Parts: sequence; structure tokens; C-alpha cells
Amino acid sequence: MLLIVRHGRTVANATGLLQGRVDNPLDVEGLRQAERIRTALSSVEVVVSSPLQRALQTAEPLGLPCRVDERWVELDYGEWDEKPISEITKEQWARWRSDSSFAPPGGESLDELDRRVAEGCQDLLLEAEESNVAVFTHVSPIKSAVSWALGTDTQISWNLNVGQAQITRIAVRDGRPVLTSFNETAHLEAL
Repeated sequence: MLLIVRHGRTVANATGLLQGRVDNPLDVEGLRQAERIRTALSSVEVVVSSPLQRALQTAEPLGLPCRVDERWVELDYGEWDEKPISEITKEQWARWRSDSSFAPPGGESLDELDRRVAEGCQDLLLEAEESNVAVFTHVSPIKSAVSWALGTDTQISWNLNVGQAQITRIAVRDGRPVLTSFNETAHLEAL
């Protein structure tokens, strides 16, 4: 099973800023969420993480060795990183939503993101068929992993909402990915 986990909350998340490659730590709430994820993922045998500290901190409570994989880093927002969405012009936002090859100034396109995440998923496929593999990552790579699992040809990022500290499960059956759950947050209910 491939378990794709979004990191816990950061101050940037709490204040509504775009948060791409900026390396923010978890806030107090995010640390609590990471503990809850630990409980929900007690059967995990393999841990893979984005190199950003918010993902690594979320994986840490599992107490397992962690392989860092750059392909699971958040989308590069370029000049938009750490800006509120309200500072992005309506024209830029509309172009980004309608053209998956569009990249924010100095950033990365959704097409580029989808390619690297699909490669990362494919490389974990055999391992996830034999073991429970948890990948600690970010909103945009999770959307790309769901697209990969579903085999969609069209961009679906704008049609998915990924909650904070959520878990998405992708089973591997006969060497193929099968989405079994998306955006699980029941483990957070006690917070």
C-alpha cells in the first residue's frame, strides 16, 4: 500500500500564504497533527519524504528511517512563494488554472510536477505491493499522485481539495495502482 500523507500545519498554512519551496517548520498544531498521523500509520514499514522540514517533521514521530526523495517536494511557486493568493492577479490565476504548462514566474508548471511525481510513484510501485510505504509530502504532489493512480490524461489538480495532515491510500494490485481512499482526516478528530 502506498500511503500519501500531507504534512501538518505551518504558520504559512494558518495565514493563507502560498507555500512552495520555502522551508517552514510545523507550528504547534502541526506537531499535534503529526502525532495523530503516527497513530493512524502504525502499520507503515517504509518512510519516504520530501526534503522540506515540514514533511520531515510530520514523518518523525513514526520513528522509522526516512528516505528523502526530491521528487516529492512541493510545487515551485517561484516569485509567488509566501504570498497570499489575493496578490496574484486574476489574469495570472486564470491562466494557471486553464494551462497546465503555465508556470508562476521563476516556478514550475503543473505538467512538470505531474511528470516528476509520476516517476516517484512508479519507482515505489513494487515496494508498495509488498510493504506499507508512507510518503510525506505536500498538496500539489498528492494531487499529482491521485492523477497518476487514476490514469487521467487531463489536469485534475483544480478539482481536488487536500486537507491538512490528510492520508490518501493507493493499493497496488497486479502491479497497478488503485486509489482506495482520498483525503482521510478521521485521525485528526480528537484535536
